[in-house]
Amino acid sequence: MDATASREPWAAVRETHSGTVVLLGERAWKVKKPVALGFLDFTEPETRRRVCEREVALNRRLAPDVYLGVGGLVDPDGTTEPAVVMRRMPEDARLSGLLRRGVDVRDEVDRIARVLGAFHSSAARGPHIDVQGSRMAITARWDASFAQTRPYAGTALPGVLLTEVETLVHEFLAGRDDLFADRVRRRAVVDGHGDLTLDDIFCLPDGPRLLDCLEFDDALRHLDRLDDVAFLAMGLEDAGAPGLAAQLVETWADLVGDTAPPALVHHFIAYRAFVRAKVGCLSGAQLDRPPPERVTAYAEMARDHLLTGAVALVLVGGPPGVGKTTLAHDLADRLGMVVLSSDRLRKEAAGLDPEAGAAAGFGAGIYSPERTRATYADMLRRAELLLRRGESVVLDASWTDAAERELAVDLAAGAHARLVQLRCELGAEAAAERIRGRAGISDADEEVARRLRRREAPWPGSTAVDMRRSPADCADRACAEVRPGARRAPLLRRRPRLEPD
Repeated sequence: MDATASREPWAAVRETHSGTVVLLGERAWKVKKPVALGFLDFTEPETRRRVCEREVALNRRLAPDVYLGVGGLVDPDGTTEPAVVMRRMPEDARLSGLLRRGVDVRDEVDRIARVLGAFHSSAARGPHIDVQGSRMAITARWDASFAQTRPYAGTALPGVLLTEVETLVHEFLAGRDDLFADRVRRRAVVDGHGDLTLDDIFCLPDGPRLLDCLEFDDALRHLDRLDDVAFLAMGLEDAGAPGLAAQLVETWADLVGDTAPPALVHHFIAYRAFVRAKVGCLSGAQLDRPPPERVTAYAEMARDHLLTGAVALVLVGGPPGVGKTTLAHDLADRLGMVVLSSDRLRKEAAGLDPEAGAAAGFGAGIYSPERTRATYADMLRRAELLLRRGESVVLDASWTDAAERELAVDLAAGAHARLVQLRCELGAEAAAERIRGRAGISDADEEVARRLRRREAPWPGSTAVDMRRSPADCADRACAEVRPGARRAPLLRRRPRLEPD
């Protein structure tokens, strides 16, 4: 923690787009502005009082010793403006300030993750809360934000950028019914905090205090617990600390046992960044409008996370001995994807240990045309299940048959996944030398490799990867193809614990 505490003024005022906080001595008085901003309406005094009472009740879940109750600011004529009365937090303990001063807050981030993990584990759940975690509900939230932001396209933010974000969002959501249904089944939709910002987290010696939850609309606070954490991760990244954002998500996910795909983490961070862009557009009538570059920066953050988390189906193919299995696994490890290998699935279907040898003549035994077609069908079936759950998938196989590749093309289109086809290229002699010296689950020998090369159909639409280069260079090339324009590091890069059976 920071050892240099600044002297705080006895009185101060803080203002947001929807409220004002007056700091007086050891107390903080928070009043709601009589404004209507589309996503909230505080114009009626009774509404402001009800929201203040609700704010106290909800925030006592995470900071019971901070929220003292509802008081009021009284005019001489007896008119009272309701106010939330709080214990004043020390300014030098504010998380945003600690980050600006360069304080090492890694331990604090772990403590925050633990507090959130415990909070989410005991948070209210139920059918009326679950509905807000459905794909339809999340789509509606995005669409409402787009509708509210569209009038500012070309002024507060570039219209092309808004269109790009909207397109990426709908492409992701279109194929993910199974993902969001699975989140509901896992009881991941909770009555959460809903507004985790760096300014409202205070790192005290006896633990963090997380203040100012979203109180004005229950539906917006009913959300996937990962969405809750993603809000804070977005703030950490925006503050120039992407490593802390990854630490927060990873630590929290381990604590609650959440196995969400990386794509969902990026999607929720994108949503939170775009909400910031929207608020920046809408708040100009109430406060000085944020600089256009900040509004645009939030929209760009949303776009970049959507690009990084886009669900993809990657075919890694080529004849035996070219190194496609190594490339497939290197690619998956870097980008948090799942690998399905035809060699492994073929042996599992035959009841064999994948490491056991099952060599046979070309087109014979478990390598007969019938077994090969069944192996590819099983691989594509498993891939479809994963894609619809938001997992990006790498398919490691020869892909010499154009008909099999067409089935993969159709699968990607139906699952609304980006298709990337990587063709591993290496000379026949170099591949033969690798075959002679390798150990693994593949049974293909030099003769099988030669015959497969002769039967390989042209592969239009594929990108060649020169496998003479080092494995790291090949993986760099493949990652650039799979995630073109992606500017964010993958989050939650560990692979799912289970593949679909």
